[in-house]
Amino acid sequence: MSALGVLSFTQQGWEQVLAKVKRAVVYLDAACAESLHWGCGSMRLLEAVGGPACQLREFEPDAVGGGVKQPKAVFVLSCLLKGRTVETIRDIICRSHFQYCVVVTAVSHAVHLTANHVPAAAAAELEGQHPVFEQLEEKLCEWMGNMNYTAEVQHVPLLLAPAAPYLALTPAFASLFPLLPQDVHLLNSARPDKRRLGSLGEVDASTLTPNLLLQIRCLVSGLSSLCEHLGVREECFAVGSLSRVIAADLANYAPAKNRRKNATGRASVVFVDRTLDLTGAVGHHGDNLVEKIISVLPQLPGHTNDVMVNMVELTALQHGEENQNVIAPGCLAQSNDTAAKALWEALLNTKHKEAVMEVRRHLVEAASRENLPIKMSMGRVTPGQLTSYIQLFKNNLKALRNHCGLLQLGLATVQTLKHPQTAKWDNFLAFERLLLQSIGESSISTVLSQLLPMIKPSTQRTNDDYNPEELLILLIYIYSVTGEFVVDKDLGDAEEKVKKALAQVFCEESELSPLLQKITGCDSSINLTFHKSKIAVDELFSTLRDAAGARSLMKQFKSVCVPGNHSHQATYKPLLKQVVEEIFNPEKPDPVDIEHMSSGLTDLLKTGFSMFMKVSRPHPSDHPLLILFVVGGITVSEAKMVKDLVASLKPGAQVILLSTRLLKPLNIPELLFATDRLHPDLGF
Repeated sequence: MSALGVLSFTQQGWEQVLAKVKRAVVYLDAACAESLHWGCGSMRLLEAVGGPACQLREFEPDAVGGGVKQPKAVFVLSCLLKGRTVETIRDIICRSHFQYCVVVTAVSHAVHLTANHVPAAAAAELEGQHPVFEQLEEKLCEWMGNMNYTAEVQHVPLLLAPAAPYLALTPAFASLFPLLPQDVHLLNSARPDKRRLGSLGEVDASTLTPNLLLQIRCLVSGLSSLCEHLGVREECFAVGSLSRVIAADLANYAPAKNRRKNATGRASVVFVDRTLDLTGAVGHHGDNLVEKIISVLPQLPGHTNDVMVNMVELTALQHGEENQNVIAPGCLAQSNDTAAKALWEALLNTKHKEAVMEVRRHLVEAASRENLPIKMSMGRVTPGQLTSYIQLFKNNLKALRNHCGLLQLGLATVQTLKHPQTAKWDNFLAFERLLLQSIGESSISTVLSQLLPMIKPSTQRTNDDYNPEELLILLIYIYSVTGEFVVDKDLGDAEEKVKKALAQVFCEESELSPLLQKITGCDSSINLTFHKSKIAVDELFSTLRDAAGARSLMKQFKSVCVPGNHSHQATYKPLLKQVVEEIFNPEKPDPVDIEHMSSGLTDLLKTGFSMFMKVSRPHPSDHPLLILFVVGGITVSEAKMVKDLVASLKPGAQVILLSTRLLKPLNIPELLFATDRLHPDLGF
């Protein structure tokens, strides 16, 4: 039961897929492509196919079908086989010449029964049978035009994209984000005949929308498969309202009952809502190079956790925007390059300064091995110095091939160090520290007054000023770190001034970014009136107040701010740090905010008896493996902090960190101000 389990789990799943793809046209959706990208790399798939690269295609309605000489297709999908997904499969097959079709879904057959409204009792009787998959197999033969052709539908749990031995993401659930108090009103309006919910604390599976509940069940199906691979029986815990629903669903997931009986290992799975601490997600206190790379370089198309690295530097092409799309971009995931993977893991686990020196060391060693004419230089590492080392490989094809992964990470470092946003990182950090002191010493209205002069229209902004998205990041920081506050006239006045200034800035933008388009509901600044902008900003501030009140139901984890005194400045104390410290508290008090989710009558009796007998309640530190799942995303710095903290508090304990996505500050406004939290698009 090694922490490498997330990698072996992913690779084992892909081995099942690779066994099916020989000489096939392979259609992948984005989430499965991302799992492949981090788990074993697209080259493994190309080698298994044994044909040209054009045999790999994106799964989409307009995807090219298979030609006369392409009789075999494999569809690798992260979602339920239902609705639009099945229609797309049908359309691709109907314009092809396939005689053999394999459909792989990352969602178990049990969840397909739930999605097709099969009652739990009837589903239990179907254990070991796969009627939904068998019906689709018949349909596949029908669409291929001959019932004697071959069709297979199978479940392979392609849940994870492993970023490190201890850290894995779930690309198919990148948009899953905890609920806010405003969502309670929406849930109430959708169930007028039932008892009204008073707060997020009353939300359970029965009160959620069908699509959100099904999305959670798909996630639980994958997590159950992971526990099976690890050979553990899990005890489920939760911090936060949506985490409670997910933990309860996993604890009571019927198909897992037999698996748990036979498991020899034990694990604690603790789910934590991201909304309880947005400060850590938008703050710039993480002294980590990878965090900066992810924040400033453009996102790799179709991916949520990787970036595009401009590789023009290694070619004879001139630098210029017109050439950027000529050369395929590099990336951070280097699953098949041992040396690059070692550097990547070093970058994840070291501070910025040490990380840059580590990049230099790897480049120097690689150049020396290739007998390239390297000039050694000590002292501070500069982007120019790294570039000079990288360019040594430029005209040496053998050296380029041998160290391609390392060169991608080296160029990512150079481009990040030279990026104007990196220079701004320290400005953010300085202002966040100032805000932290102000919040400790004065009211939130005073803090908003400090922000007001920084809200400037595009015509008055310099490179050092904050654009609208960056202002939203600072506002989220302010409201999240402050927590609950009393609404008075001063706050109302201060908010109103900031709202008007922000609404005006939105209107005066020459071009609306995708985020501002989503917030304002306008695709162009020409159509954005001040009235429309002000309505959008009012709603935005309502969401900010919800974010501030996210910890209101907590008893122990009420604050993420340690106030200053005459000898110490106020500091930010991450909620994840508080949770881990509480889990491994040597006195093992009954957790107050870390709620245990019972998995049946035995657990309920144990919890009940513990009120009047000496029966110990389940505790998250009881087991040798801790799986911590952050619902809504995690930063690289947070992942390192948790790993290091567990090692110091309980040497020998194993920790696996899971989350829906790797976060950069801009992701939080995108997730927080999204309008489809309650109604995720499941493809049908």
